[in-house]
Amino acid sequence: MNCIESLKWRYACKKFNNDRLLSDQQIQLLKEAFTLTATSFGLQPIKLIVIQHKKLQESLVEHAYNQWQIANASHLLVLCIQDYFTLDDIDKYFDLEQNIRGTSEQILAKYRQQLKDIFKHKSTEEIHQLAINQAYIALGNLMTVCAIEKIDTCPMEGFNAQKFDEILALKSKNLKSVLLLPVGFRADDDFMSSLEKVRKPLHESIIEIKD
Repeated sequence: MNCIESLKWRYACKKFNNDRLLSDQQIQLLKEAFTLTATSFGLQPIKLIVIQHKKLQESLVEHAYNQWQIANASHLLVLCIQDYFTLDDIDKYFDLEQNIRGTSEQILAKYRQQLKDIFKHKSTEEIHQLAINQAYIALGNLMTVCAIEKIDTCPMEGFNAQKFDEILALKSKNLKSVLLLPVGFRADDDFMSSLEKVRKPLHESIIEIKD
């Protein structure tokens, strides 16, 4: 399938095949796709938790409005943001660039300081919102990669993040959960899989400005 056909194939899976699991290679692909997602300034203030633990998945269902896709999916991906983002995190990014690219501090120093000046004036709430925006970019990227690889997904915003953070002990990891993405393979009897997509026609959703 080309990418458009893959996106047409994709839908928000309502019923996963509880007996089919993603392979280690497929999970590795999703991990790499997450890491390669574009983030603002390249700072990667997000982290991915990959859960393949049926008992744990089942315990989380009640904290996601009883959406059983969480338990029946092969894996549950939890997209998180850093709870506390500090200027040290900016230093770690530039130190990593030096290690990977060999860029000299003479070249990096000005940009390093510019980023610090930007972030030191932002509130915790502003920094959280910036990170949440990056998590949505990662979610979209993962969904597209999954569609191309014929892996089913069901993106979720509706869940009790405080309960998820508590059960997954995220505070000790300096993380807050913001989005969920159960991944797996659709059940044969998920009626949603055969329905036509409901989308506005292109002329109603696209505005073109030409020279």
